[in-house]
Amino acid sequence: MTSTTLRLAVIIGSVREGRFGPVVANWFAGQARAHGAFEIDLIDLADYDLPHALPAVSPLMEPNPVRPGRGDELAGRLAAADAFVVVTPDINRSFPASLKTAIDWHFTQWDRKTVGFVGYGGSTGGLLAIESLRNVFNELNAHTARTTVIFPRYFLHFGPDGALNEPAEFEQSASRLLDQLHWWATALTTARHEAVPA
Repeated sequence: MTSTTLRLAVIIGSVREGRFGPVVANWFAGQARAHGAFEIDLIDLADYDLPHALPAVSPLMEPNPVRPGRGDELAGRLAAADAFVVVTPDINRSFPASLKTAIDWHFTQWDRKTVGFVGYGGSTGGLLAIESLRNVFNELNAHTARTTVIFPRYFLHFGPDGALNEPAEFEQSASRLLDQLHWWATALTTARHEAVPA
């Protein structure tokens, strides 16, 4: 890793029992490592216990608010990232509550950064969840990448060992997404470090 290597946080959004998210996230993290443009931090929201009830608005906007459930550790990992990929299922036409909780407990960590999505689910492959997430991240002043990687009927695509049965198309989509994230992360990281006009 060089001093200019960007950090990509791959976030496993589902915490439910029997979830498939880690399989998808591990596959994508492997694609990202092979891409070579990022240092990868694989974040599993199941490792944290943020409550759904939020505190008053102002503490989350302070530089170092206190977050329960090892939330301070999660905040540090998100803050260190230059870009994100959110791995999400489609649950009742939206994304998991665990993911919304993690997003809402943070504020500055998403600001002026780029976010990509990997979805899995039934016939839509998580697209309905992704479209909802775009609105949420846009509200937090993040840029969402156009390209997505989706797995409609994901259970048909992955073997028992977690490998894809026919990987070529998905690998191409992952490569396009990573290229877009790298371009935006480079531009936004440079812009964030420039002086802000008074």
